[in-house]
Amino acid sequence: MTTASSGEPARHGSARICRGCWDQMHMPIPIGGPFALPFRALGITRSKMNPDICTICERSFQYVKKQRQITVDATILFADIRGFTDLSERIEAVQLSAIVSLFQDRCAQAIWAHDGIVNKQMGDGLMAIFNFPIVSKDHAAAAILAAQEIQRNCAAALNELTLEALPGRTLGVGVGIHSGEVQIGEFSSFRSDFTAIGGVVNQAARLESHAAAGEILVSADTAAKAPDLAAGAETRMLALKGIEQPVQARALVKH
Repeated sequence: MTTASSGEPARHGSARICRGCWDQMHMPIPIGGPFALPFRALGITRSKMNPDICTICERSFQYVKKQRQITVDATILFADIRGFTDLSERIEAVQLSAIVSLFQDRCAQAIWAHDGIVNKQMGDGLMAIFNFPIVSKDHAAAAILAAQEIQRNCAAALNELTLEALPGRTLGVGVGIHSGEVQIGEFSSFRSDFTAIGGVVNQAARLESHAAAGEILVSADTAAKAPDLAAGAETRMLALKGIEQPVQARALVKH
C-alpha cells in the first residue's frame, strides 16, 4: 500500500490510498482495491486533478485543512498550444476538439507522473500545481521534468496530425514555470474545489505567454531550486505585464 510521498513515486493512478489525504492529514482514504468500494458508494473516488488523490482533496479543502485558505511553497506551471487561435479559424470543430483533447491528455500524464495536479483546464491551456496536496520536496525539479515531458510528448503527438489548414507549419507548446509562496484554498462561493492565487501564479502565467513553441521559460526562483536542470539554459530579461521591473528567466528548449 502506498502511504506517503517520501519513497520512490508509484506509477500515477496506482496508489491504493489517497496520497493527498495522507500527506495533508495522515488519513488513509482507500481509492484502490476492495477497501475502496464502500468509499465509492459514498462518492469518494479518484480525482480528475490527479488519480493518486481523491475527491475529498478536490472538493473538501476546508475539511482537510480546517481553514479556508493556507500559504504553501509551491511551483506553478502553465502550458498552452501556440498558434491555436489562428488554427481555430481554419479547421473544423471536430478536428480542433481532437487536438485539444490530445494536448490535455499528454500534459496531464506528464504532470501526474511527477506528482503534480492539473488544477485548471482552459481549452488550449492548463495550470498545474506541484507540492499540494501531494507533498514533493523537490517540487521545482518535478515541474521542470514534467514540462520537458510535456514538450516531448506533445511534439511527437501533434506532429503526427495532418493540418492541411496550416501547410508548412507545426503546432507547438509554450510552458511557463515559477516557484514561491502561493495562497491555496476555496475562493468562490459557488465552487468547492480549491485553486492557487497570488503573484507567483500570475508570474508563471506571464512567463508562459512569452514562451515560444517548444520553449520552457523558468523563473530565476525555480531555476535556483533546480540548478542541475536549469544549467546551460539561456538567460533572458523579460518585461512582463503587470510587473514593474524586468524579470529574469531561463529558457529551456526541447531537444
